[in-house]
Amino acid sequence: MILSIQQGLAEDGYAVTISQLCRWFEVPRRTVYYRPRRSPPKVRADLAEPIKALIEQEPSFGYRTVAGLLGMNKNTVQRIFQIKGWQVRKRAIGHRPRVQALPSVASAPDERWATDLCRVWGGRDGWLTLALVMDCHTRQLLGWQLSRSGKATTAGAALEQALIARYGSLGRVPAPFLLRSDNGLVFTSRHYTRLVRSYGLRQEFITPHCPQQNGMVERVIRTLKEQCVHRHRFETQQHAMRVIDDWIQFYNHRRPHQALGMKTPAEAYALAA
Repeated sequence: MILSIQQGLAEDGYAVTISQLCRWFEVPRRTVYYRPRRSPPKVRADLAEPIKALIEQEPSFGYRTVAGLLGMNKNTVQRIFQIKGWQVRKRAIGHRPRVQALPSVASAPDERWATDLCRVWGGRDGWLTLALVMDCHTRQLLGWQLSRSGKATTAGAALEQALIARYGSLGRVPAPFLLRSDNGLVFTSRHYTRLVRSYGLRQEFITPHCPQQNGMVERVIRTLKEQCVHRHRFETQQHAMRVIDDWIQFYNHRRPHQALGMKTPAEAYALAA
């Protein structure tokens, strides 16, 4: 206030010192010059060190995942992330129109599974096709197959692995449920559709050009690429298979999932079964 008065008088041609103005208005001079200084926030080393070690090992982990893995309060971890500048920078995504469609969700295990394909660079073995099958309720990755071929046999092998993982053997499922996929040539082929029917499953196709309708498996593929595939330079198909298998075991049994109340997919299935 005093400084603004001095500036206004100066504009009118009157030069008045700060001391004079303080005497006129009976204001202590120190209140005019004082600028409060906040001490920099401090972080306890015993809290910051395990967090730093984990995000150096897995840079893509956010504060919720870190808090879940370390058994710490998520608000404390978030605050440490902010102070230390460790927040994960998300890629900016503009507004995109979305169609109204049934999401790939389920209210119980083995009510709806989802499957999809993606490509992985395998070094000397060139481009490989990765097929994944997941349970839409527990987010478990039940089956996967990595192959040089992007044919229906690759997707079929992933499906059969998922059935063995869930039921212990191959055969018709106890109660039919939905298997969601896109409309690609692999999932609409005679070989694959015949295989799906033979196990008592019902295929469910998303609207063409609307991958968001198969959002769960699309998201887990993105996570797998960010946290596994893009962090390694695979030399061969066998090398890629070992690394991907380790990550899927970590994802199913150790990595907490926000949509599951910070439980792992395996824990979510155990509670729901």
